[in-house]
Amino acid sequence: MNRKSICLLLLLALTVGGTARATDQPNVIVIYTDDQGTLDLNCYGSKDLITPNLDGLAKRGVRFTQFYAPSAICSASRAGMITGRFPLRVGVPSNVSSKQGNPGLPHEEMTMGDFFKAAGYRTAHIGKWHLGYTPETMPNEQGFDHSFGHMGGCIDNYSHFFYWNGPNRHDLWRNGEEVYADGQFFPDLMVQETEKFLKAESDKPFFIYWAINTPHYPLQATAKWREKYKDVPYPRNLYGSFVSTTDERIGQVFHLLDELGLRDDTIIVYQSDHGHSTEERTHFGGGNAGINRGAKGCLFEGGLKVPAIISWPGEIPEGEVREQMATGCDWFPTLAELCNIPVPDGHRFDGKSLKNVIMQNSDSPHVAFYWQLGANEKNAQWVVRHGKWKLLGNPRDTVSRQPVDTVDGLFLVDLEADPSETTNLAEAEPEQLKRLSQMRNRFLQSIAPQ
Repeated sequence: MNRKSICLLLLLALTVGGTARATDQPNVIVIYTDDQGTLDLNCYGSKDLITPNLDGLAKRGVRFTQFYAPSAICSASRAGMITGRFPLRVGVPSNVSSKQGNPGLPHEEMTMGDFFKAAGYRTAHIGKWHLGYTPETMPNEQGFDHSFGHMGGCIDNYSHFFYWNGPNRHDLWRNGEEVYADGQFFPDLMVQETEKFLKAESDKPFFIYWAINTPHYPLQATAKWREKYKDVPYPRNLYGSFVSTTDERIGQVFHLLDELGLRDDTIIVYQSDHGHSTEERTHFGGGNAGINRGAKGCLFEGGLKVPAIISWPGEIPEGEVREQMATGCDWFPTLAELCNIPVPDGHRFDGKSLKNVIMQNSDSPHVAFYWQLGANEKNAQWVVRHGKWKLLGNPRDTVSRQPVDTVDGLFLVDLEADPSETTNLAEAEPEQLKRLSQMRNRFLQSIAPQ
């Protein structure tokens, strides 16, 4: 019996024999957008976007300003969020293959889907998966009763084909079976699938992982929003119109929750998976990281720092902002605590519950945190963050695309004095360099298989 099976049996015993009862628990929706930049909501300071629904979510909840994705690339970020563990620890330090027949997140890892299902919830994955394309690593074998979406990294939103390395292939699935919806706009299909799931009769609460595949390329905004942004400079016009297309679909689900009388009984978590893309396929940019250096694919602040909001009307503060450091790995333990579902003894999260930060504005639960993008310890990009100090190893800047001025591959930053990460203090602060390097070694030792 593997570790996940043991944890789920313990959880089942706790929820049946203990005090936690599924019928008493709130519903949960985790909304994970794709390639949405650090400041790409109006409530984060952008002045040229139209994002009333997510701005409205912030007014009805708590918004974080120093929130970090588990990674700066799609699969790894999702793996960290859905397990509450370092992507490196769960074996997904970078992107997994978009080709059918290739595995991803190991089946023995306990996902949010596994956890909520064992606690008596109906569970659904809707949207992008990108965590494995074999029967045992697709959503229905990773804790989700219902799944609808694409298994690879991206699709054309009308043909539902993956075109980004050959041969071109169709990628749309419902519960492990390939389905076709030729010519139908995938964001609308996600809303329709969510509506069906929400309207299904059940006395159980629900957990929905809505992994929205936008505003990731291809930038296919609707005509309505292309017209709204026609006077915005390129490529911000293409990107911004797709952000608003995304926000509008999210608003449709919010409206449905209100219609069904579910809003006050539902915790909604929203986060982008990492910073905006500067790839050729997304016209080399369009996103807004403000003063933050970098973007998707690198571990400077613009690659990791993301918009993040949690809302539960009547139960958590509304219209408040938290400046404490937090990460996407924190949502799993946070939701477990807010839903009063016990975590099996011995299960290890790298994330920490943010309940006290949310409710009482207490200090961050993190003394330090670790990121690694890539599996090779020598060549991978990596970061140790401790307080105001941040040490980057093998850093890249995916905005300037120029070599980074390092000292033996290291770049040390004081984020309080230099939030834009312009000055390398590796030579000026040898003690800090040594301390954070040692901290990195301890992180790696804790992650290494025992």
